[in-house]
Amino acid sequence: MSRSGREILLGVGGGIAAYKSADLVRRLQDSGYLVTVVPTPASLNFVGSATWEALTGRPVQTQVWENVHAVPHISLAENADYIVIAPATADLIARLAQGRADDLLTNIVLASAVPKLIVPAMHPEMWHDRATADNVEVLRNRGFVVMEPDVGRLTGSDVGAGRFPDSGSIISELSAIVGRTSDLLGVKILITAGGTREAIDPVRFIGNRSSGKQGYAIAQAALARGATVRLVSANCDLPIPQGAQVTPVETADQMQDALEEFFEDSDVLVMCAAVADAKPRNLSEMKIKKKDLHSIELVANPDLLATISHNRKAGQIIVGFAAETSNLELHAQNKLDEKGLDMIFVNDVSGGAIFGSDQTHGRFLFKDAPGIEIAPTSKDTLAHELLNQVRNRLS
Repeated sequence: MSRSGREILLGVGGGIAAYKSADLVRRLQDSGYLVTVVPTPASLNFVGSATWEALTGRPVQTQVWENVHAVPHISLAENADYIVIAPATADLIARLAQGRADDLLTNIVLASAVPKLIVPAMHPEMWHDRATADNVEVLRNRGFVVMEPDVGRLTGSDVGAGRFPDSGSIISELSAIVGRTSDLLGVKILITAGGTREAIDPVRFIGNRSSGKQGYAIAQAALARGATVRLVSANCDLPIPQGAQVTPVETADQMQDALEEFFEDSDVLVMCAAVADAKPRNLSEMKIKKKDLHSIELVANPDLLATISHNRKAGQIIVGFAAETSNLELHAQNKLDEKGLDMIFVNDVSGGAIFGSDQTHGRFLFKDAPGIEIAPTSKDTLAHELLNQVRNRLS
């Protein structure tokens, strides 16, 4: 599952107001959201799939029985951060209230636990009908946010409550929902991920086993919570988190340059990358033949964390990681103190554990609070726990 924190699944109901959702798609994109449209089959009588695909640049599915191998009602539900249904007809509202799953959109709604915004649009008599009012009340009691429709001109010469709200009003309502779930909105987070490589010659290097999975998981989680993310990526072969600004680097010196460029404007630094402690004193421009490869003279790389922490401004938070094979807490505590960190996560990598895995375990240590033990869990879960601790310190 790839989450950016800005993924909107836009359901389009079968009413004449469906054409107005084309403008809503554009306005959502202008606001930085990534939009996937799921129209009901009835709505295709008003706006066809080609329109939604052209506007979003994404494929459109309308039936549960399309691309069955991908299990679309689950995959689309898992990828969405928010669901907006606009317009929502009286029939669609009734089906949602009954918990029915008779098309792709209603299947997705049942399969998703993310916040849901319903934007009704229908004739005034239908909106004021007792059945519709009861159905709206049911949805609101279940946690759906149901907007009040506008009052104005409708189909033909009719005027009254039931008009589709303008795009700005819908996005304002969505922004209020996002504000309640995006606790890091506006926070600038700088994250390093992966492992640096120090060249010996054109074909060999000194490196480490870090895959970058934990750093990328933190980037994804931070994006999902509204943060602005800059990811300094060292030799990672992973999908780029949508919405992140990515700076690729290879060596410790290049990572230091990136930190010096971006740290000053960041609120938080999460130093997840494994930085090589040393590099060859001399880089051979030609491949060293095996018979001549007797020894490599090394020099220490700069201590990136210690250097950057000395240049921090008041209020900036620095998070470190420690991969150890013995005396975990002692080594991590020393690193926390010596490098001036706010918190550090340490884990046991004996026998190559953790590196390249989707699972992790270890312990958080803090400069101002008791440590927290983390039982075996996913790196995604650890990412959110780390950000919980960051949020607490920011506030």
